[in-house]
Amino acid sequence: MSEAPGALRSIAGLVPRGSRVLDLGCGDGSLLQLLIAERGCRGQGIEIDAQAVVACVSKGLEVIQGDVEQGLAGRPDGSFDVVVLNQSVQQLRKVDAVLLDALRAGRQVVVGFPNFAHWTVRLQVFFLGRTPVTPGLPFEWFETPNLHFFSLKDFESWCRLRGVRIQARLFLDKDRQVRLLPNFFARDGVYLIEKA
Repeated sequence: MSEAPGALRSIAGLVPRGSRVLDLGCGDGSLLQLLIAERGCRGQGIEIDAQAVVACVSKGLEVIQGDVEQGLAGRPDGSFDVVVLNQSVQQLRKVDAVLLDALRAGRQVVVGFPNFAHWTVRLQVFFLGRTPVTPGLPFEWFETPNLHFFSLKDFESWCRLRGVRIQARLFLDKDRQVRLLPNFFARDGVYLIEKA
């Protein structure tokens, strides 16, 4: 899923300047490139899609082709200041294990994901009785890369259950922030989390 430039800037704003960053599921490297160019970060990525890796390398980014569900095993505890999982966590088979491993390898983790409780999703399920297709979730049920369909409230519940501290929250609809009823009006949620 491609992010609006304003959304990427909002996400980048959660990452402290000069951080050592690992971007898991970095896609074409747009966020990683922004973090390096504008936040002075030192970064690398892990991406499973070969074409996306080529796009990253063509931008001069350090990216390893690999599966993020297996990509952190050799990384020492606290080896990164920030680990990023933006628009990829809902596509993982082992969400719990990857998030906990990211919290081990990084001092902080930025997690961005589509909010499956957005009003457009709710309306399509309620009135059409079908799996929703929206600008934020542009796939038919039979071709979606998403394996987990969760909301902002679901993610916050996971944080409480696992004893994870939420340091910051951003609720976005395209490239603008949502402040009123985010679980209903925000298309995406972005969280900065760390171990309690």
